[in-house]
Amino acid sequence: MKERNKAVPAVYLILIRGGKMLLTRRFNTGYQDGNYDIPSGHVEAGEFPLAAAIREAREEIGIKVKKEDLVLVHTLYRPQMDPTGERIDLFFWAKRWTGEPHIVEPHKCDDIGWFKPKKRPKNMVPHIQIALEAMQKGKLYTELAVDLMKSPA
Repeated sequence: MKERNKAVPAVYLILIRGGKMLLTRRFNTGYQDGNYDIPSGHVEAGEFPLAAAIREAREEIGIKVKKEDLVLVHTLYRPQMDPTGERIDLFFWAKRWTGEPHIVEPHKCDDIGWFKPKKRPKNMVPHIQIALEAMQKGKLYTELAVDLMKSPA
């Protein structure tokens, strides 16, 4: 019998203001440190993805988001190809929020800022860059191939 998938669900929060997207830089996490990301986190056992997105918004960037203000805009499937394992990434756009985004966890994040789509930092988490490019093309779903994750030489 084939082994079943054990994909870990994760949520990502897309905030856009004045044509710019909010990005945070990972720090001291042991994964993609020094690269820019969007606020994100794992869906905990027994937790629904929308609840996880709301929780992560509060825990990572100190804002409040309501369930009805979150729109699923992309799903990224990442097969097991590195130590992080197999993932299903759900990207939610926050239509509205309250509070000013700021660094809540300075032990995990050392920079936060608003970036224009064509002026994003070059040091992006690779799968985030791929997902954002797919969204710009209007794609709702991406299956990540191993060769897409290879860093350019």
